Amino acid sequence: MEFAPGARLSEHDLAARYEVSRQPVREAMISLANDNFVDIRPQRGTFVSHLSLDRILQSRLIREAIETAIIQQGCRNFDVALAPAIATNLEIQRVRAEAGDRAGFQAADAEFHDLLARGVGFPHAWETIRDLKQHTDRICKLTLSTPEVMLGLLQQHREIFAAIHEGKTSVAVRLMRNHLAATKRVLPDIKRRFPDWFE
Repeated sequence: MEFAPGARLSEHDLAARYEVSRQPVREAMISLANDNFVDIRPQRGTFVSHLSLDRILQSRLIREAIETAIIQQGCRNFDVALAPAIATNLEIQRVRAEAGDRAGFQAADAEFHDLLARGVGFPHAWETIRDLKQHTDRICKLTLSTPEVMLGLLQQHREIFAAIHEGKTSVAVRLMRNHLAATKRVLPDIKRRFPDWFE
């Protein structure tokens, strides 16, 4: 979201910005186009792709299905050896939230979910989610606006892990579904504030 949806991208300007030649920029644009992050329009230019409600909602639905399955498995059998890593991760989230470090918090947030998947022996499940959630990450960058918002997400993470630790499956699943529904809840407001950013 450093470049707004719909913004025109210049190979020359990007090469200068990142101090590289135009060839790697061109290759990056092709890769980003394959992932639907940029639109390459012949004779017109390359543009940051608009936000797709359909893509965002579908990826959120798939993520919820996978992560609730992870939670259910975790309540039955979670690798306790990972508990210290999760405790450390939650502390990192707190520090980064209080510092207003949005990028740092988002990275720690992703690591928390990765640790949950590893805790049930399904690390590839998180890899699948990570690839799917790239488009919802664009929305998340807009919602992590204050330390209070980030601390609220941290509290949700703490409650989810506590429910897993206590083996409370129905509680853990409900908490995870509510946690993941945040993106869906904020979409109408973001679309109202930034209508030109959406397809």
